[in-house]
Amino acid sequence: MTLRPLSTYRLQITADFPLDSAAGVTDYLADLGVSWAYLSPVLAAVSGSNHGYDVVDHGRVDPERGGEEGLERFAAAARAAGLGILADIVPNHMGVGAPRQNAWWWEVLRLGRETRVAAAFDIDWAAGGGRLILPILGSSPEQAITERLFAVDTTPAPDAPDGVLTYFEHVLPLAPGTAQLADDLPALLAAQHYDLRYWEEQNTNLNYRRFFAVSELAGLRVELPDVFAESHREIIRWIRSGLADGLRVDHPDGLVDPTGYLERLADATGRAYTLVEKILEPGEALPAWWRTDGTTGYDALADIDRLFVDRAGVDALDSLDERLRAETGLPAAPAWPDLIHDTKRMIADGLLQAEVRRLVRTLPHGIVHADDALAELVACFPVYRSYLPEGREHLRVAFTEARRRRPDLSAAFAELEPLLSDPRLEVAQRFPQVTGAVMAKGVEDTAFYRLTRLGTLTEVGADPAIPAVTVDDFHRRQNARLGAWPHSMTTLSTHDTKRSEDVRARLSVLSEIPERWAEVLGELRTIATTGHGPLDALLWQAAVGAWPLSSERFLAYATKAAREAAEATTWQHPDAPFEEGLATIAQALEGKAAPILERFVDEILAAGRSNSLSAKLLQLTAPGVPDVYQGTELWDLSLVDPDNRRPVDFELRRRMLAELDAEVARGILPAVDDSARAKLLVTSRALRARRDNPELFRFYRPAVVEGAAADHAVAAHRGGITVVATRLPMGLARRGGWGDTVMMRPDLPATDLLTGRRIGPGPVRLAELLDTYPVALLELAR
Repeated sequence: MTLRPLSTYRLQITADFPLDSAAGVTDYLADLGVSWAYLSPVLAAVSGSNHGYDVVDHGRVDPERGGEEGLERFAAAARAAGLGILADIVPNHMGVGAPRQNAWWWEVLRLGRETRVAAAFDIDWAAGGGRLILPILGSSPEQAITERLFAVDTTPAPDAPDGVLTYFEHVLPLAPGTAQLADDLPALLAAQHYDLRYWEEQNTNLNYRRFFAVSELAGLRVELPDVFAESHREIIRWIRSGLADGLRVDHPDGLVDPTGYLERLADATGRAYTLVEKILEPGEALPAWWRTDGTTGYDALADIDRLFVDRAGVDALDSLDERLRAETGLPAAPAWPDLIHDTKRMIADGLLQAEVRRLVRTLPHGIVHADDALAELVACFPVYRSYLPEGREHLRVAFTEARRRRPDLSAAFAELEPLLSDPRLEVAQRFPQVTGAVMAKGVEDTAFYRLTRLGTLTEVGADPAIPAVTVDDFHRRQNARLGAWPHSMTTLSTHDTKRSEDVRARLSVLSEIPERWAEVLGELRTIATTGHGPLDALLWQAAVGAWPLSSERFLAYATKAAREAAEATTWQHPDAPFEEGLATIAQALEGKAAPILERFVDEILAAGRSNSLSAKLLQLTAPGVPDVYQGTELWDLSLVDPDNRRPVDFELRRRMLAELDAEVARGILPAVDDSARAKLLVTSRALRARRDNPELFRFYRPAVVEGAAADHAVAAHRGGITVVATRLPMGLARRGGWGDTVMMRPDLPATDLLTGRRIGPGPVRLAELLDTYPVALLELAR
C-alpha cells in the first residue's frame, strides 16, 4: 500500500543550509503539524548551485549539501520526529556548465559520439557534422585565436590524459591523440569532438536538447532503459532503504515519453508516492492514466488566488493600463490570446530557434517553409504539450488557429498534420517537447511580465484571461480535485512562483480599489519612471507588494522583470540607458517614494493580511496534500527567485511557535500584526488538525451562507471540520461589515480551533464568528 503524506513542508537544501541543518529543524516541523519533509534536489550538482537542478552525478548525494552521511542523519532525525520524506528529482536534464564536474559530459567532450555515455544525452550528431556544438565563445573562434584567448595544457591528468583546453572559466578535455597539435590552434580546435562557436549560436545552431533555453542544462534520454537505470539507481535506493518515502518529479513534460517514464518509475519504487511538476491550462486534466498521485499544486494556487480578486476592479485596471500605454506612446495592449501567440512566436524564432530547426531535420521528407509552419504551430498550441495518441484534439486546435493566422502556409500545414499526429515518427515525438518549452518561455517568462495590470493574475499555472472565480466555481473545483486527485499537492508559494503568497494577497486588494491605486501610481511615477507605463505599474506593484524592501532587492527584481518582458531590454542584449531608469526607481524607494509607499501600504495592509490568512487556511484545509514553502508560516514578502530562496530563520520560528502555544494555552490570542503570529497560529492549527484527525477531512461540501454579505464568505464542511474564510475585505468594510449574515450549521456545538471559542448549535452569525480573525476553523463536538 502506498504511503502518502497529509501535508508537506518544502526545505531548500543548499551549502548554507545542508542536510544536517535540515535535520535540526525536523522537531520544529513536527511541532508545527507537518506530516512529511519535502527536500529540494540533493544529488550532486554544479558546485555553488543554490537550487540543485543542475545535477552532475546521479550516483551520490551532493557533498556540499551534506553527502550520503548527511542524508542518513536527516532521515534518522525525520523518522524520530515522525516525519515522512519527499525528495525532488530531476530526470530531464543534467548540469553541463562546468564540464569537468560532470563525468558523463566530460567523457562525451573527450571521446565523442562513440563513447558509451554519449547515448545518455539527446544530441543530434549529424547536425554538428559528428561534433557537439558548444556556443561558449564571446567572439568567433578565429578572433579568439588571434587574441590568444585559448590556453592549452598538455600535462596528462587522470580524467584528461591528453591535457585540457582553457577559455576563460571554461575547461575542456583534449581528444586522444590531439595534444601533438598544440602549436597549431586551428588544427587543434578542428580535431576535437566539440565545435566551439560564438555564444549567440545557442539560439540557432545548438545540436543538443536542453532545459528550455538554458544551454548549461543538457537533456537526458531517460526513455532508454540503461540511462533510466543509471540515473535512478541512487534514487531507487533511497526509497528501498527508507531514506525517502516519495518523489517529486521535476519537469516531466521535457521527456519524450512521460507516460512510459512514470510507469518505469512506479515499477522501480514499488509505486511510491509520486508527484509531477505539471502546469495545466484551463479545462485541461492531468492524464488519468499516469501512474502518479497528482501535480505539485499550481492549479490549486490559481483557484485560491482568484477568490480574492474583484472582477469589476480588473476591468478598471485594464482601463488604467490603456491610459498608461497612451501616455507613454505605446500601442494598445493585444488580447491575451494574441499576446501569448506573439511572445511564443518570438521565442520560437529566437531563443528556441535551434529546437525548431531540429524538428525540421526530423521530417521524413522536405516540406517548403517547414520551419515557419512549425514555429507557427508551436505558437498556436493551446496547452503545454500532448501525449500522443492522446492530445490530437490539441493538435487540431493548433492547426485550425495556425491556418487562420497564416493562410499562406496552408500547403505546409497540410503536409505536417498527418506527420505530427503519428506517434511513431520522431517529429511527432519531439514536437511536444518543443511546445512545452516554448509555452514556458513565451508565457511564464515573457507574457507574464508584459501583462502588468495586476500581479496576482500572472502566477505560474494561472491564466490571466480568467481573472477571478466565484465562490460556487471554487467549490466545484475543490470537489473535482477530491474526486479525481485527492492526494495531489496544493500550494501557495514555491521556489518558482513569481511572487510569494503574501505579496499576491496584498496585491489582490488593488482590484478592490483600482481608482485609489491609479492615484498612488501617478504620484510614484512623478518621482521615478522608466518611461514605459505598463512596466512602471509592474515595478511599483512589486514595491507595494513586498514593502518594506531594500533598493538592492527591488533592483534585482526590476532588472529580471524588464529583461524577461523583452520589450525595452533583454537578457542577451541589455539596454544600459533604459536600465538606468530601473535604478532610478530603486533609489527612490529609499528617498521620496518611501513615505508614499508607507502611507498606501498602511491603507491596504489589513485587507492584505485578511487575504493572506484566508488563502492560507483554505489551502491547508482543502482537498489535496497542502505544502508549506519554507518560512511561509510567517508573513513572507518575497519576489521571484532568487529572492524567494533567501535564508529562513528557523530558530525564530521555533521560539515563536513555543511562545504562541504557551500564550494560547493561557487564553492569550495573537493580534494580526507585524509579528506574523496570527499566520503561525492559522498554519499550525490547520496542519495539526489534518495530521491528528485526518478523518475530519473525509469529504467536501459547500457551507450555506445567507445574508447581504454572503458573497464575502467562503465556507465548507470537510467532515468534522468546517472552514470559514473572508474574501474581498475592502468591499466588506465598505458595506459596513457582515451585518446579519449567517452560516448554516448542524444542530451541534463546535469549537473554533483558532480562538478556542465554543460555538453553539445551529446557525452562527459571521459578525460574531469572525470578530477576532477573518477566518475560523470549527471542529464539531465529538
